[in-house]
Amino acid sequence: MTTLPTVEWQAGGKPALTFPEGDAPAGLQVQVLEEGNGPVVEAGRTIVVDYLGQTWGGGVFDNSYDRGTTIDFPIGVGAVIGGWDKGLVGRNVGDKVLLSIPAEHGYGSRGVPQAGIPGGATLVFVVEVKGVQ
Repeated sequence: MTTLPTVEWQAGGKPALTFPEGDAPAGLQVQVLEEGNGPVVEAGRTIVVDYLGQTWGGGVFDNSYDRGTTIDFPIGVGAVIGGWDKGLVGRNVGDKVLLSIPAEHGYGSRGVPQAGIPGGATLVFVVEVKGVQ
């Protein structure tokens, strides 16, 4: 079994990741940390989330917790990176999900250098599904 980072919830509800030794697992990895019981997230709907993202073994590059507001976007239609579309469609509102997203489902060989994401980076997100519209 592939070893994924562990998640600890800090005071105030912000997640923190601890990475295992070694390289990132191959392929898209989706681990439900906590099951929600809300409506199912369907492709084409707008999803509302809180999230934290960092590169495998690297630093946090973005998170909604520090901004104090959720984000919303269309899911399953190519509006976000493929790992989010593939990993979040079919989840339930209330789910807390850990995503390990290889470069081919993230930002590819280009990366996003201005955001601190090198080319070829595996991305790791903790996503709390807050709602669907």
